[in-house]
Amino acid sequence: MSTRPHRLPLVPLGRAVLDRAAERRADLDDLGELLADPDTRVLEVVDSHCPVLDTQEGPRLQLRAGRPGDSARLPVFLGVDDERHAVVALVGVMSEVVTPAVETPDAAPWRTLREVGEHLPDAEVALMTTALALHHWHGTHGHCPRCGHPTVPARGGWVRRCERDGSEHHPRTDPAVIMAVVDDADRLLLARNVGWPQGRFSVLAGFVEPGETLAQAVEREVLEEVGVRVTDVQHVGDQPWPFPNSLMFGHTARALGADLTLQEDEIAEAMWVARDDVPRLVEQGIWIPTRSRLSISTHLMEHWYGGPLLP
Repeated sequence: MSTRPHRLPLVPLGRAVLDRAAERRADLDDLGELLADPDTRVLEVVDSHCPVLDTQEGPRLQLRAGRPGDSARLPVFLGVDDERHAVVALVGVMSEVVTPAVETPDAAPWRTLREVGEHLPDAEVALMTTALALHHWHGTHGHCPRCGHPTVPARGGWVRRCERDGSEHHPRTDPAVIMAVVDDADRLLLARNVGWPQGRFSVLAGFVEPGETLAQAVEREVLEEVGVRVTDVQHVGDQPWPFPNSLMFGHTARALGADLTLQEDEIAEAMWVARDDVPRLVEQGIWIPTRSRLSISTHLMEHWYGGPLLP
């Protein structure tokens, strides 16, 4: 087997830097005063889109001052910027809104994290990633899991509190493993999920189950999905993945055999790929990796390949 650096270089969502100033959340059940501060910067989120400006340096988030009515949009305190000014995201679900509340000549187009995440500065990647994760969480956790009563946001939007039983509920993150598995010939295992189009292959991935370690989850998922036992599981990198609320743990592993037995309700196709086969497969459209470096999956494949797979 070839020798590769143990760790992946930082992937876009893994290099995010954010001063969350979490010590301020306890005093922020009501963000109205913070939104009225002219130094506060506001990031809008609408149906997983944020306003993004095109500049000579690349895409940049459009942050604005607070406006009347922002408190009704479910504000969330994200943290502070380099000048210690508060940054607040408006994460309320407003499907009918597709343009800024106030049109201006410099209004930015609305874009998704998948579209611009790999090009944003580290601090802005962190703001958008965190805002989207909280946007998804608030949109799906409006009721108490204990008694079913509606919950209300508290602690700067980082808690939802049940007004009936007083219980507090926090944003959830689902751990998932994603793994580059190679055999004794150093071929990479690729698979196509049953819901993917023809030609789209990637490395295997799956959620960590209760009671498992990350390595155990890697071993179980590979065995379940393609019938291969693995060993030498090594963690090589990780990244948040707010689609809607995962934390991806990247691994490498060595297969103890090459025979594939597919889990039919999960995997449509699987194959072992040698490096010499990659240019031909990509040219023929048999293997079409993701067109973005945003996901750790691309970096795992390039880590094995020894170079870029995307132009």
